[in-house]
Amino acid sequence: MATVLAAGTLPWRRRRGRLQIALVHRPRYDDWSWAKGKLDPGETFPVAAARETLEETGLRVRLGHPLPTTTYTVASKSGPAVKEVRYWAAEVTGGDGGLVHEVDEVAWLEAGEALSRLTYPHDVAQVEALMAADARGTLSTWPLAVVRHARAHPRSSWTDDDWLRPLDDRGREQAADLAPLLAGYGIERLVSSPSTRATDTLAPYATASGERLRLKPGLSEEGHAADPAKARHHLGRLLERGVPAALCSHGPVLPDLVALLLERSDPSLAPGLVGRSVIEDALTTGLAKGEVLLVHVVGTGDEARIIAAERHHPRDRG
Repeated sequence: MATVLAAGTLPWRRRRGRLQIALVHRPRYDDWSWAKGKLDPGETFPVAAARETLEETGLRVRLGHPLPTTTYTVASKSGPAVKEVRYWAAEVTGGDGGLVHEVDEVAWLEAGEALSRLTYPHDVAQVEALMAADARGTLSTWPLAVVRHARAHPRSSWTDDDWLRPLDDRGREQAADLAPLLAGYGIERLVSSPSTRATDTLAPYATASGERLRLKPGLSEEGHAADPAKARHHLGRLLERGVPAALCSHGPVLPDLVALLLERSDPSLAPGLVGRSVIEDALTTGLAKGEVLLVHVVGTGDEARIIAAERHHPRDRG
C-alpha cells in the first residue's frame, strides 16, 4: 500500500492566561482538523509543516517541539493509501491571517473545546500531547540546531589549506535545503567554524534571513585540536543566551558538543522521535554531512534543559 507523506502544526497562544489552539475548517469536507498538507517533492517534514500552516491559515509560525505522528487510510488514484502526518507545536510569529487554499475558517479554541470540535479521532493525540506539555511547563521552548557542515571537496584532491576547502555540488544543494529548515524554527543567531565548508553551509540561510554569521575559531577542526574546551564554551554561551540559534562545526568537534547536549537533556524523556535517545544516537553514530541535530530547550544558562530532540537530513525529504 502506498504512503502519502504530510505535515502540519497546532498553532497555540494564550489569551487571559488560557491556552488556545487554532483549528481549521475545510468546506470541501465540512470537517475541523489541524492545518496540514502533503510534502512537495524534495521537501522536508518541518518545512512542509510551516508552509502548509501559512498557506491554510495566513499565519507564520515558529515550530516548537514535535507532537505525535498520526497514520490513517485514505483513498488515492491508485487505490487505498496510508497517510502519515507529522505534527509540531507552533507559536505564531506573524502573518495577516488571510485565508487561502481550501480553508474557510480558523477557530482559536481553548483546549477542551478543541477536543470537542475535532472531527476525527486520529487528531486527538496531538492536542492531548500539547495539553500535557503545557501542564509540565514545557510547551514554550526555544530551538538550538547543531549542524555538521555539508559535503565538501575531498581532502585528497584539495591542494590548498584545508580550512579553505569549499563545498562540492551536493554540498551546495544541502546548504540550500538547510535554509528553509532553519527558517521553520525561526533561527535568529548563527555561529560557525570559520572554515569555508562550514560558513558556506549556513550562508544561504544567513543571506535569506539577514542574520549575521558569527565565526568562532574554536569550532574549527584546527581550533578544537589546539583547545578542545573552546567548542563547548561556544555552545554553552548559546544555552546562556536562550535565543533560537544554529551552530555549524565539523565531525571531529561534534562529539564534544553532542555530549554537552546530552548532559543538559531531561532524563525523563521517553524513547522515540522526541526522546533523549535521539541525542544518544547522534553521539553514538555521529551526524552525517549536512545533517542537523535540533533540540528544544526550556530555560537558559544553568537552568537550561532539553525536553525534545530531532534529527533532520536532506535524505529525509519526501
